[in-house]
Amino acid sequence: MKPIFPKTRRTIVQVALLTITRMGVVGALTYGNPVLSAPAPILATADAWSYADIADVFLDAPIVLTARVTEAIAVNDSSSAQTSKMTNRYYLAGDVVSLIRGSGGIAPRVAWLADVPLDGKRKTPRLKKAQFILAGLPVTGRPGELQLAARDAMVAWSGPLETRVRAAITDRLAPNAPPRITGIASAFHSSGTLPGEGETQLFLTTSSAKPVSINVLRRPGIDPQWAVALGEIVDEAARPPARDTLGWYQLACFLPRELPPAAVGELASGDAAAAREDYRFVLQSLGACTHMRPQP
Repeated sequence: MKPIFPKTRRTIVQVALLTITRMGVVGALTYGNPVLSAPAPILATADAWSYADIADVFLDAPIVLTARVTEAIAVNDSSSAQTSKMTNRYYLAGDVVSLIRGSGGIAPRVAWLADVPLDGKRKTPRLKKAQFILAGLPVTGRPGELQLAARDAMVAWSGPLETRVRAAITDRLAPNAPPRITGIASAFHSSGTLPGEGETQLFLTTSSAKPVSINVLRRPGIDPQWAVALGEIVDEAARPPARDTLGWYQLACFLPRELPPAAVGELASGDAAAAREDYRFVLQSLGACTHMRPQP
């Protein structure tokens, strides 16, 4: 298979890339999320990423694929705000190995821009023939070009990582997928007839306006129990979402750390206090939304 850019033309290509980067006319030479507090370790041990890291990078990307690099051309644009002493900017081209997500399909070869972190010897790791998982945005009118969805949306490929990415995207595209949580609309608490008995309902707001609620039950002598309802009716068989699933991610990573005062504004003081206690119990049960990758 012939390389996209023959060696004898690389100098010309580098000059052309530098020119069009400064002109800002190639959509692929941008990022969906260009501002990070530190260079993103896109070539680090990505298998150590948490579920939240994978979800943050890949779930909302319209194109997710694996690609094997065939051409890696340095773009030494000193005027770019994206470059730093810890990264080198490269224009990469590669063969698509597999398309994980992309309703409109994808060209068999793609090109994209990446700021590649330097290794411990302050050198660029070998890129040619390396395989990556990419989360990208389409470039209008250029089916062979991608924008990275974020600066670290190019991750060194491994079989386990691809399996985790595929599973997360499959859950996201399922008809009954839990929506993104945007807040808490209201809370309601009802005390039982026995001391320590009560029920709290938390009504959540979502990006899709799909109803989601949390129900917490307390009974004397029994550990508190809670469940999530994805709809108008609370299913008695409902359970809390398992950790490192989409349902867990939407709650653990997007619920506020405290119950908003407005959510309990119409409750009596005792009921409001019980609702806050039950909300803290839910957060404790969910556990922390752990991130391993540097956050924007």
